[in-house]
Amino acid sequence: MAHLGSGRRRALVLPAGLALTASLGFLPVGTASAAPAPAADGPDLSYVVNTTGGHGTSARVQKAIAKAGGTVVVSYDRIGVVVAHSTNPAFAREIRRARGVTSAGATRTTPLKAQATTEEGTTQALTPAEAAKAKAAAAPGQEPLEANQWDLRAIGADKAAKIYPGSRRVTVGVIDTGVDDTHPDLAPNFSASQSANCVGGVADTSPGAWRPYVGGSDHGTHVAGEIAAARNGIGVAGVAPGVKVAGIKVAEQGSGLFFTEAVVCGFVFAAEHHIDVTNNSYYVDPWYFNCKADPDQKALLDAVTRASRYAEHKGVLNVAAAGNENYDLSKHAITDTTSPDDQPAPHPTVTVDPAKCPDIPAQLPGVVTVAATGVQNVKSYYSSYGLGQIDVAAPGGDKYQIPDTPDKNGRILATLPGGQYGYKQGTSMATPHVVGVAALLKSKNPWASPAELREMLKEQADNPGCPTGLYDPDGNGVQDSTCEGGKRVNGFYGRGVVNALRAVTE
Repeated sequence: MAHLGSGRRRALVLPAGLALTASLGFLPVGTASAAPAPAADGPDLSYVVNTTGGHGTSARVQKAIAKAGGTVVVSYDRIGVVVAHSTNPAFAREIRRARGVTSAGATRTTPLKAQATTEEGTTQALTPAEAAKAKAAAAPGQEPLEANQWDLRAIGADKAAKIYPGSRRVTVGVIDTGVDDTHPDLAPNFSASQSANCVGGVADTSPGAWRPYVGGSDHGTHVAGEIAAARNGIGVAGVAPGVKVAGIKVAEQGSGLFFTEAVVCGFVFAAEHHIDVTNNSYYVDPWYFNCKADPDQKALLDAVTRASRYAEHKGVLNVAAAGNENYDLSKHAITDTTSPDDQPAPHPTVTVDPAKCPDIPAQLPGVVTVAATGVQNVKSYYSSYGLGQIDVAAPGGDKYQIPDTPDKNGRILATLPGGQYGYKQGTSMATPHVVGVAALLKSKNPWASPAELREMLKEQADNPGCPTGLYDPDGNGVQDSTCEGGKRVNGFYGRGVVNALRAVTE
């Protein structure tokens, strides 16, 4: 999921149901009709306030927000979610009592400040010597660096591109840390009109707003390249090099965290701008798991669920990374030592049940949940898993599974900001492979619904089956994970590893 440097982004970089009512409203700060009431001094926090829906309810709740000492930032009337700021320590408790409010809670535990993901480790930049070696090894018709892209061959994406690279009428939205659309491998396929900066909860579509912060994360640019880097003879190739890609930035500057208000904005923006598939290689901060019994966490879960369902209702297939903690998400007791991640470590150790405290967006209804594999077609050592929790798997890289490529690097090579290239690993890298295949399926089946695309991904997947013998990727003689299930469906791969070639031929 997404938290750079925290392992929560679902990129492992090594060594880096609600009725839809009324119209969507965007209200600037301070538009509540009544002036905020005096409130006790406290930290300036952001809140999501979920309502029963409807324009009349929204107006009434906005008045209640002002009375409780809050300021409305934006109101998404179509899904009944209002984003507000307040310094009143009792704001959440007070607004929950207001008529028309179903849940409300703070989206963070620390004060608002000037502006993580599912990658494992850090980025390994491609050196000029490595680039030259790859170019020398490139076969006729390959991109200059494609000899190192074992992942494309693993799912038949190289062969698929020769048959059908995807349609320009299909757009993938990368909900992430920002996309550098000036990269020569991304510029040909980038859609500025479908891109925005959603940090803070309100979409900013000004030119370049979707790009990474200066000195910020390269995560979103890497993801975008995995999906749709053009076959233009310059660098690498994406799984679906003929489709368009858009950047929807949701990670805050500095912290790199993905807060609820930004993610809600990202899903709604995708829904309203004709995005076909979204890539979600992150988890929503600051809680790795959001428990329905906690009023704040329930509000965050409610808001993101409404937003993702709205996007699906508008025809968007949402795909998300399972995470890099090697969690068995099917179990009812998982130890979390990283939350809340907007606070400095050490964090309290808590045991949660994902059935009651889901990881979002990975465990949301309708979302395709993705596990990672290495070049040996075996679950990556870091990838979370779980029978009934994983839908499909895809190459995400694994430092222990070494390919026969010029660089002998088991991670995933893709684009980096500034026209550069580099290796990352993680479920963050597996997810864009699934998104690319989904984009190919949408290209071939333009009228397919999200549910139909989801089923196609599963039906065409190749399942390796649970490993026989000891699953011991680091070679220390200890079973690191236990795969449950059979050849058709199991906890490591779900229905199997996605297949790009089948997506364009069946």
